[in-house]
Amino acid sequence: MYGNYYYHTPSSMYRQRITKEQAQEIALNRVPGTILHVDMDLENGVLVYEVFILTEDNRLFEVEILARSGRILKVEEEIDFD
Repeated sequence: MYGNYYYHTPSSMYRQRITKEQAQEIALNRVPGTILHVDMDLENGVLVYEVFILTEDNRLFEVEILARSGRILKVEEEIDFD
């Protein structure tokens, strides 16, 4: 009577399309520098990579990249180094 509802694969919103390395390359093409940290986060139901880059002039930028397509969502200078 009751089916097994746990056999499904993860829904499409959780399937990653680009790799972490591809996200890093996309971010560095937009903001040249040294990558300090890369995170994957779920924002409003959408997976995004958050790539933190330190530029040669010691400015810190966060580049958010849509994990499904590699499209850049946001480039923001971080004022707070926390």
